[in-house]
Amino acid sequence: MKILVINSGSSSLKFSLINSQKSFQEEATGHIDGIALPSCIFIFKKNNKETTTKIRVKDHQEAIKLTLETLLKTKVIKDLKEIGAIGHRVVHGGEKYTAPTRINQQVIKTIKDLCKLAPLHNPANLTGILACQKILPKTPQVAIFDTAFHQTMPEKAYLYGLPYDLYKKHGIRRYGFHGTSHKYVINEARKLLKKKNAKIISCHIGNGSSITASLNGKSIDTSMGLTPLEGIIMGTRSGTIDPAIIFHLEQTLHLSSKEIYSILNSKSGLLGISQISSDMREIYAAYKKNNRFAILAIEILSYQIAKYCGSYASILGGIHGIIFTGGLGEKAFYVREKVCNYLKFLGLTLDPQKNKNCEKIISTSKSKIKVFVIKTNEEKQIAIETKQVLTKK
Repeated sequence: MKILVINSGSSSLKFSLINSQKSFQEEATGHIDGIALPSCIFIFKKNNKETTTKIRVKDHQEAIKLTLETLLKTKVIKDLKEIGAIGHRVVHGGEKYTAPTRINQQVIKTIKDLCKLAPLHNPANLTGILACQKILPKTPQVAIFDTAFHQTMPEKAYLYGLPYDLYKKHGIRRYGFHGTSHKYVINEARKLLKKKNAKIISCHIGNGSSITASLNGKSIDTSMGLTPLEGIIMGTRSGTIDPAIIFHLEQTLHLSSKEIYSILNSKSGLLGISQISSDMREIYAAYKKNNRFAILAIEILSYQIAKYCGSYASILGGIHGIIFTGGLGEKAFYVREKVCNYLKFLGLTLDPQKNKNCEKIISTSKSKIKVFVIKTNEEKQIAIETKQVLTKK
């Protein structure tokens, strides 16, 4: 079975065609960025050859059509019937969905209802689902929810110190995100550790970042909350702050809720601290030139990651492994080094050369904790779970 994996954003569409009969091998990928905008580009990759084309795409339905036409034109597939299923990344499943789910009209309605919890993501995800439904009406579709992996968290981890009615009536609680990525890398690390009841902390660090504590492959706590704004500082997001700051900005600077929302989501984090960029490559270039704010941004990020790892080590009762993944986690050896230096007290010893080379295992043979650098593969995980849903008896 060939599975088309779709990740639909507000003005973008990413896709990957995966062959589930060949160890879930990726046969082609693409990214349409700037849907409905004059600056739209289409990046297509097949057999390690990448092409970039400027193109006008008016909506997501047209983007899906372009995807399918390209797969046919480049002979990745000979017939649309070769696509046996479509797996969609959906950011928020609330408490309703704890596992991958075959899409029907009720699922579509629930995803729509959950837009209030993920107004930036769920509407875009839903647009991709509806576009596929129109173009390939007979092809089964499956929703893989970012929040599903974290539904194993206990109440003491997911409840906020707010009136309980706000949770019961309005669903205000910690949900967590990046679940598909955390699940994939944790399972990979468990294979390498070969331990029962493996205690693992996974650090997905990129433009959006989250840290998860897991026991035996199940999430027991995570840094993101009701929304992806909570947790450590990110590319442009503030991460966790004193909630009273919001009222202070409103009352002292007379900012509107819209302006405050923009500051917290789009002008904070690495960008806000460094005053250079949200891109760690640019920050690190300035760091090497002793730029004070670039140094500060990297120090704050490393400190916060280590702080979460230390707190999660306490609730796990120790750690067997720590994983770094995501664009920044996989490449920024200098951040990993600083984080691991904070955690030496746990018996963690880093191999500096392996870390700099971004090898799969970067801890020494004598280290009490294994430290992994594992490239995440959310598309493969979505394809695996899509097939599982459709082949269940």
